[in-house]
Amino acid sequence: MAYNEDLANRIRITIKLFPEDFTEKKMFGGLSFLYKGKMTVGVIKEELAVRVVSDKINTVLSEGFARPMDFTKRPMKEFVYVSPDGFKTEEQLLHWIELGLEHAKTKL
Repeated sequence: MAYNEDLANRIRITIKLFPEDFTEKKMFGGLSFLYKGKMTVGVIKEELAVRVVSDKINTVLSEGFARPMDFTKRPMKEFVYVSPDGFKTEEQLLHWIELGLEHAKTKL
């Protein structure tokens, strides 16, 4: 199993709350959700991968649940992994999607 399909389905349901259109793409051995071609959030195994604007990255990392994404064995700029405890509720999942969408919009 490359990614948690139940989590992907939760994301699919949650992004319907947004007026923006998202697309899906297989990335990093998992599934990513993109806005206008820019990654917002993704599912890798049992975790979320989230793009976060650089101004918020230190705050996000200090709040717990998130750690630098080290897919390449080195921390990747503006990417974090979020452990399952960080998106147990729909409110928590929505928060991560909002952060990812914010990042995508800054890259347009």
